Amino acid sequence: MAGGSFAAIDEQQLRAFHWRSIITTGLGVFCDGFDLSSIGIVLPLVLASFGVAKLGGVQAAMLAGSALVGAALGALIFGVLGQRGRKRFYGLDVLLMGIMAIAQAFAPDLEWLIAIRFVLGIGIGADYVLSPTIMAEHSNRADRGKTIGLGFGVMWPLGAFAAGLLNLALAGFGVSHDLQWRIVLAAGAVPAFGVLYLRRSMPETARFLSRLANEPAEAVKVIRQISGRTVTQPAADTRPFFVVFAQHARMIFSAALLWLLFDIVIYSGILFGPSLIAKSLGMGPVAFSLLMSVMFSLPSALAFALVGLDKFGRKPLQIWGFVAAAAMLVLFAVLKQNLAEFPLLGLIVFGFYTVAINGPSMVSGAGILGVELSPTRIRTVGQSITVVGGRIGASISAFLFPLLFTRIGEVGVIGLLAGVALLGAIATKFLVPETAGQSLETLNDDDLPRNVAAAAE
Repeated sequence: MAGGSFAAIDEQQLRAFHWRSIITTGLGVFCDGFDLSSIGIVLPLVLASFGVAKLGGVQAAMLAGSALVGAALGALIFGVLGQRGRKRFYGLDVLLMGIMAIAQAFAPDLEWLIAIRFVLGIGIGADYVLSPTIMAEHSNRADRGKTIGLGFGVMWPLGAFAAGLLNLALAGFGVSHDLQWRIVLAAGAVPAFGVLYLRRSMPETARFLSRLANEPAEAVKVIRQISGRTVTQPAADTRPFFVVFAQHARMIFSAALLWLLFDIVIYSGILFGPSLIAKSLGMGPVAFSLLMSVMFSLPSALAFALVGLDKFGRKPLQIWGFVAAAAMLVLFAVLKQNLAEFPLLGLIVFGFYTVAINGPSMVSGAGILGVELSPTRIRTVGQSITVVGGRIGASISAFLFPLLFTRIGEVGVIGLLAGVALLGAIATKFLVPETAGQSLETLNDDDLPRNVAAAAE
């Protein structure tokens, strides 16, 4: 049976253990979405509190982007640390996020807030590496997409939705602007601290215990806990790290490129969608974003996670999602001049764009490819590289695209994004294999001890 001793995990139906794992990992990802989205929501209030009038200045860009830079660093650090244990460092990510979330409320000036959010980003980057890795290594092969899709792809936008809802509620209650942004940013600590115990009590993954820690007896216990079956002890992977990395580097960097392209499109879309359509509808950007989440984003994310990822596959969902997103962007650019006359049409087009881009969001944006295309021996490092790819894409959007808006105009930027989306579809078609329904060992030719013997020759 494919996967050797791990076949007991791969062939196991979804059980209470898996659902508990989804909640445990997903609540941390909820924090990621809350923390990264909340700063954009309250940015005007923050700048006003500290006497900064210009939204497009360097300070605003640093505040919006500091957590992204921190996330790249956190991914690299915990990608290396994760090679010494998944569970060992699981919980430190949300602990760091919780402490820094509260610290934001007491920031005395803008420089302090930028520094705090940079450290917050380190925790977010750690979670981007550890959560998908742990989800994948505990999952069965048939439902691995569903597990990661629900725990990462759905919980992230749900966290962003919660941030917007909280901000809207505080504004409705007439809370002062200075107190409002401090409460919103600090509220990210609630789910972070709430999930801390669950994360520390989660078992180490059987794949890490056998392959890296060389504790096969402990791995058998975890396999029994998940599947109820007793299996033979799996072998350790004693191959040199760099030998394994060299064999899989092309797949890892391909996954990183796809995440980079996705983040360019998704983060830039946030810049033009709400600002252009919300104004024509007489709505604020926050209220518009919440409406889009309820009507389009969350329902489609849930559907793709529950059905699309495992039934139709990662590649079709991402390819056709990119293609449809590009088509909607082109249509949006064509209709731009008429949005004031037909704002409802603009909302519908942007809504379909949101549904389309949720396809790639469930694949590259959820970190599936990095963990599936990296063998256990190098998995957290491989995932950290793909996370950095995504953070580079997000940073390009945060720092470069506002400048492009002034140089080539909104229509030019939207057309450029459509081109990036099509490039993402082409790259997905030719650079990565389909991973749905296959064991992690089969995907990575991770058949031991055959590979160990080959590496020793």
